[in-house]
Amino acid sequence: MFETLLLNFLFLLIPVLIFLIFFENRSHSYNKALLIILSAVAMVLCLATPIKMNLGFQFDLRYIPFIIVALYGGYKGVFPLYIVLNLYRFYIGGEGTFNSFVTSTAVFLLVPLLTKKFHKYNSKKRIICAVSVTLINMITYIVLLSTYFKTLTSEFWYLALHALITHVVMIFIIMLLIEQIIANYKNRERFLQSERLNVVSELSASVSHEIRNPLTVTSGFLQLLNKSTTISPEEKRYVELSLQELKRAEQIVSDYLSFAKPQSENMVYSNFLTETEYTKNLIIPYATMYQVDVTFNFKNSLNTTYDRNQIQQCLINLYKNGIEAMKEHHGGTLSIDIGEQKQHIIIKISDTGVGMTKEEITRLGKPYFSTKEEGTGLGMLMVYSSINKVRGTIDVESEKGKGTTFIISIPST
Repeated sequence: MFETLLLNFLFLLIPVLIFLIFFENRSHSYNKALLIILSAVAMVLCLATPIKMNLGFQFDLRYIPFIIVALYGGYKGVFPLYIVLNLYRFYIGGEGTFNSFVTSTAVFLLVPLLTKKFHKYNSKKRIICAVSVTLINMITYIVLLSTYFKTLTSEFWYLALHALITHVVMIFIIMLLIEQIIANYKNRERFLQSERLNVVSELSASVSHEIRNPLTVTSGFLQLLNKSTTISPEEKRYVELSLQELKRAEQIVSDYLSFAKPQSENMVYSNFLTETEYTKNLIIPYATMYQVDVTFNFKNSLNTTYDRNQIQQCLINLYKNGIEAMKEHHGGTLSIDIGEQKQHIIIKISDTGVGMTKEEITRLGKPYFSTKEEGTGLGMLMVYSSINKVRGTIDVESEKGKGTTFIISIPST
């Protein structure tokens, strides 16, 4: 019995190990499909190798991968497993076939309803959720199984207790491994993003200052030339075009300078009230132009140290992106909410615009990526750079056609 239990546990580890070894560092679109296939294989192997008790009963761990996929993948992810599980169980046959069908159908219909909330939980809550669902599922299965017996002997209760403990322990271990893999991946992404931002910060600070001086000199001479009465109208038009391009070049340099390290003269120790109110008032005319309503709520008493100019530019970039995302909807609502949670300042900026796909969210903050046709991506890169400098994090929640929410968490100091 113990050897078969270990074999079932190995089957459950197969999807985790294969993904960890071969695919953890690769963001391919087929990763999800591969995990579903591997989970289906693990489930079938558990069904084919049941744990046989000395009392004559037997059970297996098929519901562990089934429940995990239902929680992480929702209906779309668990549907193939539901088909495979029931087809193979009907193929095996036996008295427990109907019980298996009823239990698996209940899991298939009810558990994916938790998927959205499940993804919003932290790691600890996700593990507790998965263990709780497994415990409820096994209790239901045992209750259905008890209907086959006229009297419930101590042997039956021994089997029930053994099955419950085994399932709870196994899903706890598997969930612990999965959550650790997710945590490692997120930490690695944060580290890589931090390195990118540091490189951009150093490069932009050194290059931008060097470029700005000749631009200023050239612009000055062109302005003098533009006032001359000896040049022709055609030549004057060329000078004006040159001045416009120089102005655009200076704006690009200014954008790059915003990635530089915080300046000591701009550093403040505050709760963001001044900056958020100032940027909100600054953006209202722009919002009005696109029929966008702006709501503002401030409930924060925590303070931290930051560069005022960089934080203001960061907020303006997020507000502008939100307003521009609502252009296609001919208006909407931009919600700005500043609060506190567990010694962290929480800034939530929500819009009711076009939204983004999961792939677009993962690429936010990377150089030269933008969801706008004429965008350069520097605005969002600047946002991530500024928040990184105050040791903050950015979470993005978005749904295509419904809007986007940026949740910025900054530790108080």
